[in-house]
Amino acid sequence: MAVVKVYDQNKAEVGEATLAPEVFEVAVRPEILHLVVRAQRAAKRAGTHATLTRSMMKGGGAKPWRQKGTGRARSGSNISPVWRGGAVVFGPQPRDYSFKVNKKVRALALRMALSSRLASEKLMVVKGIELPEAKTKHFAAVARTLGLKKALIIVPALDETLVRSARNIPGITMLTPDDLNVYSILLHPQLVLLEGAVEPVAARLM
Repeated sequence: MAVVKVYDQNKAEVGEATLAPEVFEVAVRPEILHLVVRAQRAAKRAGTHATLTRSMMKGGGAKPWRQKGTGRARSGSNISPVWRGGAVVFGPQPRDYSFKVNKKVRALALRMALSSRLASEKLMVVKGIELPEAKTKHFAAVARTLGLKKALIIVPALDETLVRSARNIPGITMLTPDDLNVYSILLHPQLVLLEGAVEPVAARLM
């Protein structure tokens, strides 16, 4: 059972937190993480690319010129794929890139991602972040004190003052336990859990 230090926003040690080993001490398998990240990114693809096939184009009914006697190559349609501006053969069509990954595999990958951050000592538990007003400079000062450069911060609930203060800082992302996902964890080298979010994250994955 992992016991980690809890810091305040001034990076002063204020206590300890116990992390559930079933969630934060799972053996990491890269192939599982790769599968889930690939599925997550594939689901975001629009898939709206499209080209016109012969059946979609207007024209092509009349033969451009007679078969013989003109000195030009034979042609039967002005929408032929060999013509400039003609149809496209086997071109891309709208499609759905998403594919299914079992719910248990997604949960396992999320536990692995959390475990990898704890194992590499890139997970920090912070008691809370309180700001006097929604100003970027206030959150930037806290981020500098905590040593945050590219960090994912998990908050119990989205606080408007906190969100507005952090949204203009590059590399800082804020999510709730319900929105926590594998790709976001792996994208950010640092993971910060506010103390109130530790239990909801564990409860979601137990």
